[in-house]
Amino acid sequence: MKSTIILIPARMNSTRFPGKPLTELGGKTMIERVEENCNLGDPPLICTDTKEIQDKCKFAIIDTVPYENGTERCAGAMIHLHGFYDCYINVQGDMPDINSAMIMQVQALLNAGHDIVTLYTDLSDKDKNDPNAVKLIVNNDGWAQWFGRGITGYGQKHLGIYGFSRAALSKYLGMDKSDAETIEGLEQLRWLYNGWKIKCAKVSFNGIEINTPEDAAKWNSRNLSA
Repeated sequence: MKSTIILIPARMNSTRFPGKPLTELGGKTMIERVEENCNLGDPPLICTDTKEIQDKCKFAIIDTVPYENGTERCAGAMIHLHGFYDCYINVQGDMPDINSAMIMQVQALLNAGHDIVTLYTDLSDKDKNDPNAVKLIVNNDGWAQWFGRGITGYGQKHLGIYGFSRAALSKYLGMDKSDAETIEGLEQLRWLYNGWKIKCAKVSFNGIEINTPEDAAKWNSRNLSA
């Protein structure tokens, strides 16, 4: 099996939800819950820009470079780690319901030799009308064709977990950025724009991604009343 580390990018100044990693979910901060659910042998590494987040985590590094997105922050962390690992799994810091089955699915695709992988699930009727729910267009062979936030009425729901080979992640900071990436606010479009292929796999997922304060309230309502 290829050596792999989980990286969890987390910054304080989210445009849609400032201070999001420290929002409370059932008596713990969101970043603590994501960290707890990410275990692949080696503990996950939190990649952050502030000591407030670092202090809540077991293993974290602070990098004050003003990265534009989480993938850039992971690429910066890989440099700090001197490219020690063969593969890197990027779990977005707003995924408190991430689970080991999802992580192992990404690991399996990386072990099969894919450079960039991600997961998706069924798009609910509610998500069709929500720009916070990222839509994925994937072909019959499991390759990503497009990612977008638009109210399209079709597609799959993209989930905030990626896997990268060391060779792929090392290229990201030097790649050209497209207008589509800026307009959509979706970092994965940089890969497609620069000719990389993204392998996708479908999973069952009934969790909540925390994009807004309303999502955090929904998570607390669901889990604290259970």
